[in-house]
Amino acid sequence: MKVNMGSTDRTARLVVGLLFLLAVVMGWVSGVLAVVLGVLGVVFIVTAIIRFCPLYLPLGLNTCKRK
Repeated sequence: MKVNMGSTDRTARLVVGLLFLLAVVMGWVSGVLAVVLGVLGVVFIVTAIIRFCPLYLPLGLNTCKRK
């Protein structure tokens, strides 16, 4: 896997992912919305940790400044 995520993108994903998980854990959302936000939160956090977003490949995106 080649890194395709820059530091700003990584930070934004971590913050949004943690907020989604916080909303689920605290009970601010429920039902289907809680499941969707929980899954998205985990996906955002995992992709931020590994610095790779599979969706960027078909879209041709790369926010990483390294070459």
